[in-house]
Amino acid sequence: MNSYETVFILTPSLPDKQVEEVINKFKSILTAEKAVIINEENWGLFELAYPIQKKTTGYYSLIEFKADSTVISDLETQLKRDERILRFLTFRQDKNFVEYANKRRNKIKDLK
Repeated sequence: MNSYETVFILTPSLPDKQVEEVINKFKSILTAEKAVIINEENWGLFELAYPIQKKTTGYYSLIEFKADSTVISDLETQLKRDERILRFLTFRQDKNFVEYANKRRNKIKDLK
């Protein structure tokens, strides 16, 4: 199993209930494919660097998970099909980045 991280931007006009619904949808897609979700962070509403579909803000969310490489194509297909997703990026974490991500998560936990 490889470690992956997916960041996606949701359309800003969604109510909080629908934002949670979309995030849970993609988490359930991952768990249905036997992926292990390591971390989930909802970063909130931020201004975009450039307009996407005439929108200047978006709701950012991050999911870190471990899965086989075959899961990624299914996940990205579902992300492309969902109209509420403005952009997404999925990448495989190398061993150095996994170590960095663990330190970052621990630092966030310490702040809470």
